[in-house]
Amino acid sequence: MKVKLGLRTVKTAAAVVISLALAELFGRSGGKLIFAVLGVMAAVQPTFKESWESCLTQILGVILGAVSGLLLHLLPISPAITAGAGVLLVIVTYNSLGIRFSPGLACIIVVTICTDAGVHPTSYALDRIWDTAIGLAVGMVINTLVFPYDNSRRIRSAVHSLEKEIMLFLGDMFDGDNNLPTADASLERIQQIARELEIFSNQRMPYRQKRHAQQLAAFRKCNEDGQALLAHMEVLSRMGEPGHLNQENYLSLMDWGVEIPVPGQPVDPIVNYHVAQILKLRQELLNALATQDGQLGF
Repeated sequence: MKVKLGLRTVKTAAAVVISLALAELFGRSGGKLIFAVLGVMAAVQPTFKESWESCLTQILGVILGAVSGLLLHLLPISPAITAGAGVLLVIVTYNSLGIRFSPGLACIIVVTICTDAGVHPTSYALDRIWDTAIGLAVGMVINTLVFPYDNSRRIRSAVHSLEKEIMLFLGDMFDGDNNLPTADASLERIQQIARELEIFSNQRMPYRQKRHAQQLAAFRKCNEDGQALLAHMEVLSRMGEPGHLNQENYLSLMDWGVEIPVPGQPVDPIVNYHVAQILKLRQELLNALATQDGQLGF
């Protein structure tokens, strides 16, 4: 069994310690520590967007549980029935709004208000909201300001791997036999770039906003070029036969280290068009990375 200790895990533990200290000083309810920790666990997400959505959802969920509990507590019926009705209301609301986070925290609040005769409903509701807010605020601040998750290296590595896949594809395409390669490996790499780009675009870098914007633009250009590359590669893989390169494309491939036999005749204009486009897009792919900080970074 491998023990994985990532940066987000360390940040979560640090945020828990800080939230416990703050909840001890400023918390208002008996369960202040638990609710503060639950807030931290909800707030520390991989990206800024996910953290913000989680914080907003959790605080609204706590408010929903508190308001539901207070209203149902006024009904002259069995506490167990009001608690069940409150849980039903919370879950239905979450499902109707498409909220993907657990409604457990809101349900705990509504059940406690409805069934625990030892608590003052209004004070308990307000205190739970406050204690949860402490944890959410600490988790959000730590996650956003302290080493925010940066997957730019993963994107750059994937782009570099895609560039190698392109050269392997062209080398296999014109190696002298009639077996045409597939673009499956490049497709997987492009899909990886798209996934990592989505994460990167949902992140915020408070200390590097300008650089993050420049990187995002460069990576989006890489993703666009990758999609265009894939289209040309898929056309070549369905040509039926490799065809023959013209002199320009042949020399370009040789210059970039692709060892292929000297092409014969006649030259296939369709094949050469797609090869030329692939070589052009490959160069644009590398230029997009190089211009963001003056180096390729690999």
